[in-house]
Amino acid sequence: MLQYKVVELSTVTEDEIERTLNEWASQGWNYDGMQFAMRESSKRPSMAFITFTRESE
Repeated sequence: MLQYKVVELSTVTEDEIERTLNEWASQGWNYDGMQFAMRESSKRPSMAFITFTRESE
């Protein structure tokens, strides 16, 4: 059975994204995708949601 993990980032920087990807990959999760939530007043995303999957044991 496939398990899903969603990680919410409220600080969307290159360092935070990289740290999060490395942290969860080292725990056996596989990167699945990333979605950004944008603010109308800014070109930078205000939040990011990173999804991971893995086979359950």
